[in-house]
Amino acid sequence: MKKIILITLLAGTMSGCSEMQQVANQLPGILEQTNGTIDVSAGLKEALNNGISKQVTKLTAVDGFYKNEMVKILLPEELQKVDAALRKIGLGKLADDGLKAINHTAEDAVKEATPIFVDAIKGMSFNDAKNILMGNESAATSYLQGSTSTALYSKFNPVIKNSFSKVGADKIWTNIITKYNAIPLVKKVNPDLTDYVTNQAMNGVFKMIAVEEKNIRTNLNSRTSDLLKKVFALQDKK
Repeated sequence: MKKIILITLLAGTMSGCSEMQQVANQLPGILEQTNGTIDVSAGLKEALNNGISKQVTKLTAVDGFYKNEMVKILLPEELQKVDAALRKIGLGKLADDGLKAINHTAEDAVKEATPIFVDAIKGMSFNDAKNILMGNESAATSYLQGSTSTALYSKFNPVIKNSFSKVGADKIWTNIITKYNAIPLVKKVNPDLTDYVTNQAMNGVFKMIAVEEKNIRTNLNSRTSDLLKKVFALQDKK
């Protein structure tokens, strides 16, 4: 019965496209070769777990954001003029310290992400998995983003706020803003860095998960278990 449901659901996503329908017609044979044991949901959950364990954890290391050009948090537009002005008056080191500080706060926040991701992955339905498998190269990441963004923001924001004090970012940025606002004729600034860094940290997390998802979808060597090989062999034929 499970085999029939799997074939029906996968075939249903491909209706309306003759090429896709041909693949659907091949699924019974594929399933027979694996004794009907392909578990699409389990395969997608494993792929997402790999993205978390292999990629997201890199962001929690020292300089995990700052030294990763893909996710490095740059200054918001309002503060780019602050950065430029400080460098012009010989305070380049202070500007660098400020940039490093906001990246270090993101490292602390990401450590709080795993339980939220685990809950979202556990809640993935078979229908979710079906749509993800036959979706684009970031479909699993998009699913996770849609399922966790609200919870991640709620968790990240207070952590980042506390981390500003923990890593000394609050003092650094108070000093930066004070020195900038003291420059004659400049328009004074008072940015909400907590909200900005929270959103940038979340963007970085999903970028790293997308890296692993793309690897598994496009690189056969990244399918490190029999389950991943079986599940994504179905995707290869779409």
